[in-house]
Amino acid sequence: MEVLDGFGEGQAEPRAGGGAGGGPDAWFPLIGRGPNHAARTPMSDSEIRFDDGAAYERMMGVWSRLVGEVFLDWLAPPPGQRWIDVGCGNGAFTELLAQRCDPAAIVGVDPSEGQLAFARARHAGIARFEQGDAMALPRGDDSFDAAVMALVIFFVPEPAKGVAEMKRVVRPGGMIAAYAWDVLEPGGFPMSAMQEELRDMGFTPMLPPRPEVSRIGALHALWDDAGLTDIATREIIVARTFDDFEDYWASVQIALGMRDGTSAMDADVRMRLKDGLRARLPSDAEGHVSFTSRANAVVGRVPG
Repeated sequence: MEVLDGFGEGQAEPRAGGGAGGGPDAWFPLIGRGPNHAARTPMSDSEIRFDDGAAYERMMGVWSRLVGEVFLDWLAPPPGQRWIDVGCGNGAFTELLAQRCDPAAIVGVDPSEGQLAFARARHAGIARFEQGDAMALPRGDDSFDAAVMALVIFFVPEPAKGVAEMKRVVRPGGMIAAYAWDVLEPGGFPMSAMQEELRDMGFTPMLPPRPEVSRIGALHALWDDAGLTDIATREIIVARTFDDFEDYWASVQIALGMRDGTSAMDADVRMRLKDGLRARLPSDAEGHVSFTSRANAVVGRVPG
């Protein structure tokens, strides 16, 4: 199989800030390689970027809130905590923290200024947002009571360094937690149907820089290797219902538009993809399209 113009090698290039454009699920597995296309684009020129907070909200905001609510119910944090949301993106999870956890303070950190601008616009409360690197957080030691990565850790080029940074900025006894789509297993990602259809069409969907850390055992090992204590893990399954197939297809088109060079995807290829997805995701009697996705979560504490 050859490379579809502008889509690179089938894997998103790691970015120092911890995300492909930053934020919860700012990466989507798009098209890496496909038949009948000869051009090959270097990864440095075809990096997935996602700087449009409003488009992200349409595509992934509902999913982020669904899984984030279950995650926070599981953590059951006490009120009055100082939080850092690493890879906060457009502020979807930060908003949940503000609404559900009665925090004393929240700092959101992300590499994408475009996403941060959206986050600042949506938050009129205590949350503050800073541009920064997940592997070199812009705060001092013991600055927070809790640190979280929501749908971000598989973007961090060196996940262990990202966990170490969260540990550094959280006080002894504080909480370090994360969750990630189960991207290497069937049904573990909201765009799994698109991935499967692309494979059937002869294309290789892209993966984030470090997909292996999405596995529940890998998350536990990262937390253990970082010297965290009281480690626990769990699986989170959430369901979403779209108004109809066209509502779902709109989110697919946003995902497809995340890569430079997407216009090289022929109209007939898009139509084949759309027809295949329509058959793969049948509507109910009212025309709704429903399916589930799965995330893996981990939590631990800083010793002391």
